[in-house]
Amino acid sequence: MKFIKSIIFIIFLALFTNQQNLNAQSDSVRCKMKDSLSLVLNKSMRIIEPTKATLMAAAFPGLGQLYNRKYWKIPLVYAGFGALTYSIIYNTRGFNDYFNAYQDLTDGIPETVSYQDKLIFFDPDEIDPALSSESYDAHSNSTAKDQLLNGISYYRKYRDLSYIGIGLWYVISILDANVDAVLYYYDVSPDLNVRVEPAPINTGYCKTIGLGLSVTF
Repeated sequence: MKFIKSIIFIIFLALFTNQQNLNAQSDSVRCKMKDSLSLVLNKSMRIIEPTKATLMAAAFPGLGQLYNRKYWKIPLVYAGFGALTYSIIYNTRGFNDYFNAYQDLTDGIPETVSYQDKLIFFDPDEIDPALSSESYDAHSNSTAKDQLLNGISYYRKYRDLSYIGIGLWYVISILDANVDAVLYYYDVSPDLNVRVEPAPINTGYCKTIGLGLSVTF
């Protein structure tokens, strides 16, 4: 009789434990369904259209990021444009200064001597025939002109590169807005697991052991 009571007690205990496990699993499933539903509802409250984001970014820099609610990227967009604009202004000023200096050196007018600010290690009487024909040195004049031409080429190169940089930055800002809009609904589940474990490999001649990659969603 005691043996039968023990069996009945064990059966009831097993049923109770199983029911608890089922309840826990059910609660877990309900929580996951609730989280998924919440995610879907939050995403569905505002529809992000990649085409619209791209067009807005193309129409005005930073507007696409504003549409995607990537507010922290807007200062970066304008910081890039600001730095490149400053580079254009700086290099354009340098180009104009060297260009004017070269013109003043070669125009034959004694009053135009702006080149002296760029050629501080040269004697003006030796490089400008308009100042003194007696002290003029053709070799020094040629060296001075080469230095001015190098300055013109240097600033013109980086001015042009700055213009190209602005164009590239503009395209990058558009692509960034497009990618953000496309990936807006892309969800990386918190249940995503990656596991590396041994796995049998059949080579055709024999079986060996290798590494297998297991991805669980």
